[in-house]
Amino acid sequence: MPSDYPTPTAESRSPDSSAAQATTADDVSALIGRVAMQDRAAFANLYTATAPKLLGVVLRILKERSWADDVIQEAYLKVWQRAGQFDSGKASPITWLVSIARNKAIDELRKHPAGRTSTDDAMDERVARQPTAQDQMEDQQEVSKLNRCIDELAKERQDIVRLAYLGGWSREELASQYEQPVNTMKTWLRRALQDIKGCLES
Repeated sequence: MPSDYPTPTAESRSPDSSAAQATTADDVSALIGRVAMQDRAAFANLYTATAPKLLGVVLRILKERSWADDVIQEAYLKVWQRAGQFDSGKASPITWLVSIARNKAIDELRKHPAGRTSTDDAMDERVARQPTAQDQMEDQQEVSKLNRCIDELAKERQDIVRLAYLGGWSREELASQYEQPVNTMKTWLRRALQDIKGCLES
């Protein structure tokens, strides 16, 4: 992590909804503008004001608090690095921040579709379920092939498939997130699955 990245304080490192301040979109835009000028105090205020919402988004995808906390830290590193790219004419500040956090979480799902092993007990359990090196190699090959097939979809469809089948999102949740009718979301998923099936069988 870059030495100039202002790591959040211990008090703010694990976001809690009670810590969020009543901040308007204009306030958040102004904070992002100051962060673009490497203003550490503004970054701390931005984190306090917006991290609880971003954590909620990431938790819905990953469903594991410690994993989500790590992804939030990585997301805010990107915010620190890319604040100068924010354009209030193209997106609201919260939409821009949520997009960064959501994309980081989806990237994590892509890398760890079965979930992240973070404890010794969990590792032992996984080893017990995969008794041979051959089994493990075949599983990894299957996951790699599945990821390659998903990567051939349009970017938005990739994210939808990963949220639906790896993140466990309902059709209704996806429709709300992407502002589309539920039937449209069902059609997109059905077509995406057909494309993935054809890719896997090729």
